[in-house]
This record gives sequence, C-alpha cells and structure tokens, in this order.
Amino acid sequence: MSISKVLMTALLLGVTGLIACQNNTKSPNDMGKKKEKIEIDSAEVLSEKVLTVEQQAELTPDTVIAILKKGNEDFVSDALTVRNNSTRIRQAALGQYPKAVILSCLDSRVPVEDVFHRGIGDLFVARVAGNIVNEDILGSLEYACKVSGSKVIVVLGHEHCGAIKAAIDNVKLGNITALLSKIRPVVTADTPFEGEKTTKNKEYVDHICLENVKLSIHNIREKSPILKEMETKGEIKIVGGIYKMETGKVEFFELP
Repeated sequence: MSISKVLMTALLLGVTGLIACQNNTKSPNDMGKKKEKIEIDSAEVLSEKVLTVEQQAELTPDTVIAILKKGNEDFVSDALTVRNNSTRIRQAALGQYPKAVILSCLDSRVPVEDVFHRGIGDLFVARVAGNIVNEDILGSLEYACKVSGSKVIVVLGHEHCGAIKAAIDNVKLGNITALLSKIRPVVTADTPFEGEKTTKNKEYVDHICLENVKLSIHNIREKSPILKEMETKGEIKIVGGIYKMETGKVEFFELP
C-alpha cells in the first residue's frame, strides 16, 4: 500500500472514531436525566376512521361543509387532537374516499389539513400559487369529485397572499408571468373599490384576494361541464373561503 493510501486510511479511521465518540458522549445536561413518558388520553386522539365508499355516498355537500366549519373552529381554538397517522395510513392504503377537495394557494403558512382538522384520507388538496384554475387543476377537481366522490370543492384564498400582490404589481418573471396572468383580470376589472389601489393598501389586497377566489369559482363552472352539471344536480357544492392569517379562521361564502 502506498504512503498516500496509508495516510488516507488513517485519516478516515480517525474521523470515524471521532464521530463514534461524539455519538456516544452525553452532554452534561443529559447526565442523570430520565426519559419522561407522556401519556395521551384516548379522547385526544383523532380516531375517526378513513371513510368507506358507502359512508362517503351517504354524505351531503351541506354535511361536509358543516364538518369543515367545525374542524376550522377546532383549529382556531387550538383544540386539535393527536392524529393516529400509522393506523390511518394502513386504512387508506387500498382506497381513498375523501369528503372534499380544497384548491389552496401554495403558501406554506396555510396548513390545509390542520386548518380543517382533518387527517390522512379526509381531503384532496390541490395547491398552486394564487389558487388559480388551469387545465391541470380542473382535471384534478374532476377526478376528486366525479371519479372519487368528493362532495365539496373549496377554493381557499388567504390574507397577505404574495401571488395577489405580485399580480397587482404586474410582476414579470419567467413562468410566474403566465401564472399571474390568470389573476390579472380581477386587478384590471372595474370592480367597486374606493381607496388606493396598490399593495400598500391591505384593504385593496384583501379585495383582490376575494375577487380572485370568485374568479376561480367562475372558471371552474365555466370550463368544467362535468363539475357544473354535478353542482346543478346537487351532487356537489363549490364554495369559497378566505383564510385569516392572524386567527386561522376561514370565512366561507357561496356564490349563486
């Protein structure tokens, strides 16, 4: 073995030994400490089982909306329970029959399943900046409702939305430009608003956020005959919601 290989081997052995020593060494703060066992009351575990196709079929759109509203109340009041994810993963492995599909913004500050206090198998979640509607989103919503039986579509906007602000400022940047072009119609539309129409005005940003959710609902109905027909027959409902960043509350609304 060459001298260089000997030195490299020794160096690697030294590093390995150092890592092993570090991994086996307890800090002074850990000395004498015992592991604490935390017990959780069964009532605090989200034990509701994953829906079967029969249970999903019995739900009405209004019932599902009520469930989502109650879940959001739990979220706002910090009354969330522990999810038994390992059990629900196994239950949902061979099929899924979610109650609703949420079209949400990409924003990391809006944890959709938590917002509605739901677990694995409960919701379809489609996420795209500005909760806009395009062909891929429409296909996803059609799959969720027509194929998999979801009863409600919620278009969920939120306060302080970066995509909304970028659309107001008419940002031009790569593929973001094409995305923002789907929000721009509500910026350029002559909707009633009194006040400064810039991103410095929170009320104006909120106004455009709301109008953008309305536009997405309109686009779903206009561009998906499948979903439009399902809604007309009462098989599904398409509703809007605005997520309040400071409280976590979702303000639902329906459009005629």
